[in-house]
Parts: sequence; C-alpha cells; structure tokens
Amino acid sequence: MGMIFTARGRSMFAMALKMPLTCAMLQGMPASAQAQELPDGTIEIIVPFTAGGGVDVMGRLTADILSRELDRSFIVVNRPGANSNIGNQHVARAKPDGRTLLVSSVGLSVNKALYKNLSYDPVTGFSPISLISNAPLGLFVSKSVPVKTLAEFIAYLRANPGKLNYASYGVGSSPHLAAELFQYLTKTKMVHVPFTGNGPATMATIQDVTQVMFSSVVAAGPYVENGDMKALAYADDKRSAKFPDIPTFEEQGVDFKIGTWFALLGPPDLPRSMVDALNAALKKGIHTPERQSIFDAQGAEPVASTPEQFDAFLKAESVRMSALLRDAGISAQ
Repeated sequence: MGMIFTARGRSMFAMALKMPLTCAMLQGMPASAQAQELPDGTIEIIVPFTAGGGVDVMGRLTADILSRELDRSFIVVNRPGANSNIGNQHVARAKPDGRTLLVSSVGLSVNKALYKNLSYDPVTGFSPISLISNAPLGLFVSKSVPVKTLAEFIAYLRANPGKLNYASYGVGSSPHLAAELFQYLTKTKMVHVPFTGNGPATMATIQDVTQVMFSSVVAAGPYVENGDMKALAYADDKRSAKFPDIPTFEEQGVDFKIGTWFALLGPPDLPRSMVDALNAALKKGIHTPERQSIFDAQGAEPVASTPEQFDAFLKAESVRMSALLRDAGISAQ
C-alpha cells in the first residue's frame, strides 16, 4: 500500500529527498568492502504480504539488487497477515545481526493509529534503510457495475449506499485508505472486504464477490484489457504512461491523488555500518535499464533515499495519515 499525493504530501516527499546525503563515502567503496559489513550466508528479506503483489515484487527486486551488488544471497520470505503486522513484528523482534530485513509499505505509517495493542512501534521500532519506490493507484470496478465514468459511479453509489463491496489487502492497506478517503470526499458508502494480498483481492473483483478496488494500474490493467474489469480513474496529476486511456480523477472533477510507497528496513539497533552498506548498494543498483523496466511494469518510480530521509518521511507520514484516519472516522481496532 498509501501515500496521499496532495500538494502538501508531494512537498514533504520532495523535502525528504533533499536532505543531506550521509552515505557518500560508503557509496564510493568497492562492493567487496561494503559486503564485509554483512554476515555470510543467506539473508532473509521479509515481505509481510502474499506473493505476487506490489510489495512482493519490490521485495524481490530489492533482493536481486542487493544480491548482485553485495555478493550475498538475499531471499524473500512471505509472512502475510494482519495488514502487514505479522511480518513487521517478526522483523521488529529479530536480532540486529543483518540476517533479517524487511520490505514493507504504507502500514508502517498507519498501523500505529489503527491498532491499539501492537507489540512493536511501526514508526520507531526499526532501523530505516531506504525508501525504494512509490506508485499511484487507479479505481477499478467489476463489469457488473452499470457505469462507464467516474461521475456515473459516484451517482450510482449515492443512489445505492452500501450496495457495493470494495476489496483491499487489509485494514490500513493503501487500497483500504484510498477507498475510505474516496468515500469521505464524495459522501458515498461502500462495504469493505479485506483480503491478504493483491491477487485474492483482484480475483474477488473479477468474480464479482467484490465490485470495486483501488489498485496499481499495472496489476489491474490486463483485466481491463480483456474486459473483466472497467477502469474509471487514475489517482495522479497526469495519466499513466502505460495506460493513457484511463483519465485522472482531476480531469473528471475530483481532487484525489493517492498512491503507495515501498521501503527497506532492518530490526532495531542494526549496526550503522550494515545500514550504510545496504543503502549504498540499493542506491547504486536501482537505476539501471533492467530495473527501470520492472518499475515501469509496476507503475512505480524508483526513489533510493538515505536512511535519514526515509526516517523523516516515515515520521511525517505517520502524523499526516493519523490525522487523515481521524478525519475520515477510521478508528483503531
């Protein structure tokens, strides 16, 4: 999962990426010298969602980059459940020996506001390493919904409050937040049906178990092309380069921009030398034509921030998203 791309949200993201770089010296080191900071053997990257979704793809891309740049074996282990809390908690409790890392997403900025009794702090309970990428979402409906445009969809929802179900990856996931914010802004009502990942949520919408979902345009695009779903709007300030026929919300009169971000973290108290080695390797390996094609396929933009930039971003996002949840009436569990 979402980062709300309002003017303020974009400003905070841009400000974070302009903070001083602290890993410049390490980035100049040979890969062999950086690798010496990390343990021998296999290093697990925990992905707290099922295989096949956006977080899983970013986790596997990160594992590939780090494996190549650091001459180590990085593997992805999926630990889905509880809106990423199961996988997140596993890493938060791991030893700071460099053998366990985390690629997670928006739940880190919202779970503190959504869950009262977490056993870890999703904002301060990790060693931040880097933002990886961010990606806008689109609004999609099953072919059974009798609408063709965003205006028709909003009118249908207002005439049929609570009739349609929307799919998400769980409470606090970017599709959930996007749908709740959309309902809040348009004064409409749908029923939330959470799943464990993008694949099950998409299949449920195709099969009309649910009728609405906010998703990456890349994940949903093939089902739009074959007629299984309809695309109504794209939540960015410009159309998707991969699917230019999908109009933006703004083009259709709704000021709504939302997406998701992905990040790499370690357990608490991970040695700074390891953090810097991982950060430098990710920054070095992320901007290649091969990796860019994967980002393009996911509708995402690579970021590769410093640990300090990511730390500041995560804390600011937590404050902002908590306020959004409060204003939209989304309460803690």
